[in-house]
Amino acid sequence: MTSRARDIVLTATLVAGLAAPFLPAGSAVAWRPLDLGLWLAALAAGAVAAFVDRGDESAAILALAGTVLGAVALYRVLDSGARGAAALGLWLGAVVLAVLAWRAMNLFALIGRNRGGAALNLAAPILLGVWTIYLWQLVVVGLEIPRVLLPPPSDIAAAMVASARDLALDFIQTFVRAMIPGYVIGCGAGFIVGVLVDRSPFLQRGLLPLGNLVSALPIVAVAPIMVMWFGFDWPSKAAVVVIMTFFPMLVSTIAGLAALPRMELDLMRTYAASYAQTLWLARFQAAMPFIFNALKINSTLALIGAIVAEFFGTPVVGMGFRISTEVGRMNIAMVWATIVVAAVAGSASYGALALVERSVTFWHPSLRKVAG
Repeated sequence: MTSRARDIVLTATLVAGLAAPFLPAGSAVAWRPLDLGLWLAALAAGAVAAFVDRGDESAAILALAGTVLGAVALYRVLDSGARGAAALGLWLGAVVLAVLAWRAMNLFALIGRNRGGAALNLAAPILLGVWTIYLWQLVVVGLEIPRVLLPPPSDIAAAMVASARDLALDFIQTFVRAMIPGYVIGCGAGFIVGVLVDRSPFLQRGLLPLGNLVSALPIVAVAPIMVMWFGFDWPSKAAVVVIMTFFPMLVSTIAGLAALPRMELDLMRTYAASYAQTLWLARFQAAMPFIFNALKINSTLALIGAIVAEFFGTPVVGMGFRISTEVGRMNIAMVWATIVVAAVAGSASYGALALVERSVTFWHPSLRKVAG
């Protein structure tokens, strides 16, 4: 978006914000004085931030302050009884607030890109997550969507607090006891077999087609078989995770070991390096980006596999058991609470692996900072 177009959009947004309190607000007769004061303060902060230099920190802080003040004002209007599609003032205010939030996130993203720093780089995604949760709450409550279809975040948070012990036991059963062992065994075996396949053309021609066939098997077909073989407890879920993670790691390892440029390979040969020396000193380094890609992808696949496997038989504990049981009881808030725990655990695993990748493959061009 050009600077002129951005200014036009922001100006129109501020004008719409001034009109929002004068539109119908459902059963709420009018905005209360405090609501109106907070809203006008939010618009004032947004107006100042809208026309300040794009890389200025003060503009980002003002835009963020305007977003927070506007969010408080809108939620107070919602709490006063604004409901339904007829609450035009509420929904116009939500649109205005979305533009202010976009402005704040955009400014923080620009500052983070120009100046670096972990806190600034995390500011934009954190703001996006918070705004998404807020908008979720606003829409579900404002439009009176049935809780059985989509509970608001407040109900989900309440379910997490009330059932914290059950969620903790489910996490230990699914993530710690089933996913982690299966993930380690599957990825480790895939890596070792990948090295062996690279060494043996026979294995490469015979094992890879078989691996492609097995990896194409649907998890809903494999999970019941693993439950019959290994029982209802965590070993059967770990076995499903092993199957899901083995072949992505195998294929990525083989591709990574073949990624070393011909020139570097010829250089190792001129030094009379053995296969083991070439593998350790050169080919493993070239394969690291491929291996870490497989590790990150498998971190999410493993958790999905462990949860789905629990649908086909498990003790009275586990994330998959909790989801299937609470769906049957129509306790959708608890289902979403379990989903939140799984999402946070999966994201944390992925993020931890990404941090390790940055320290191991710091030499890779994608991780180098471009000067200027």
